[in-house]
Amino acid sequence: MRSEGETMPNDKTDITVREADGNRLEAYVDGQVAGIVEYIPAQRLIAFVHTEVEPRFEGRGVGSALARAALEMVKASDARFLPVCPFIAGWSAKHPEYDPWRYQATSRVTD
Repeated sequence: MRSEGETMPNDKTDITVREADGNRLEAYVDGQVAGIVEYIPAQRLIAFVHTEVEPRFEGRGVGSALARAALEMVKASDARFLPVCPFIAGWSAKHPEYDPWRYQATSRVTD
């Protein structure tokens, strides 16, 4: 599931999101880690379990950039996502374009 670094432009700042070791995505602003998304991968399923934005970067679109990059990663791998993390759950609920990749009880996921 490795992906290349990606710059996510925002009204207020440029945010770069890239996959890091340890099943996590990291967002960078001006070379500093601004936030993270942690996930647990399984066969054709990715559970997003934690999102955190450093307080000094809040309100600058870091969380949204992380959520978008996370769900684009799911989409590119043709997996499904399980939004355990409240932030990812809330963000994805506002972006129905990712609904086809959301894990549903009727989805067929195997180990």
